[in-house]
Amino acid sequence: MRVTQSVEPTGLDLNLLLALDVLLEEQSVRGAARRLHLSEPATSRTLGRIRKALGDPILVRAGRAMVPTPYALSVRAEVGAVVERARALFAASGPLDLRAVARTFTVLGQDSHAALLGPALLARAGREAPLVRLRFLNESHVDAPALREGVADLEVGVIDTVHPEVRTEHVLDDRMLAVVRAGHPLLQGRLTRRRFATDADHLVVSRRGRLHGPVDTALAEHGLRRRVAAGVGTYPASLFVLRDTDLVGLISARSRALAESLGLVAFEVPLDLPPLPVGLAWHPRHDADPAHAWLRGCVRDLLLDRSG
Repeated sequence: MRVTQSVEPTGLDLNLLLALDVLLEEQSVRGAARRLHLSEPATSRTLGRIRKALGDPILVRAGRAMVPTPYALSVRAEVGAVVERARALFAASGPLDLRAVARTFTVLGQDSHAALLGPALLARAGREAPLVRLRFLNESHVDAPALREGVADLEVGVIDTVHPEVRTEHVLDDRMLAVVRAGHPLLQGRLTRRRFATDADHLVVSRRGRLHGPVDTALAEHGLRRRVAAGVGTYPASLFVLRDTDLVGLISARSRALAESLGLVAFEVPLDLPPLPVGLAWHPRHDADPAHAWLRGCVRDLLLDRSG
């Protein structure tokens, strides 16, 4: 989308808004120039005009990279929202041509989602929207308003937010499985709750660094405790630890293929654990955006396709 007229009385070229959106995303004059189909000098001059119009440097040099100023970070989501609304306004006059959509979508979630959904999502985007780029962002150890601030376009996973500024959609319920290396002693004989708790040490996955979870709550209901020997931040990382130790870990049923690809064995946990409600979350500013609706549909389809 390109706007060829200026808005009176300020005389501000609305193309500066489009360029600002790309510059804040790329954080690079070279990258923005490529996206905007301009030369680097022309993009640099555009950045200069933006700086003059807004009275802020917007991007400043930090070593060999450029980083956004605090002001640029504060307006990033608003700039993206205005550009998206403009796209939706013009797209409303006719059907969306996905092959002409040149966007970068950021998907937030556990890195296991990138491993599971990434290849199929990239393949579908290549067929239906070849100019779309996908960026997978891992969950942080702190809860930040990534959707509201425009850091991410879509969140995938166990959505626990109740913020009124976030739309949520429940897609399916998953469950946790235990996972160990092939030949692990727990795989021999009948597995009871007591054996599960006491015959091996455990590995916990927590992005916040916690060393306890629902398993401990369920064991406590039966008067049992387990020994947690270690914790890691992501499920894929845990699989490599489990492969070379006698620790017991957990993985979602949907991620079983990741464990099996490393020669690990997944099995049912002998406890009543709560289900994992897997869904999507996005900011309401994306509601009327047909390209974002396409992204939501793609991820929803892939989640359901792998739900078995």
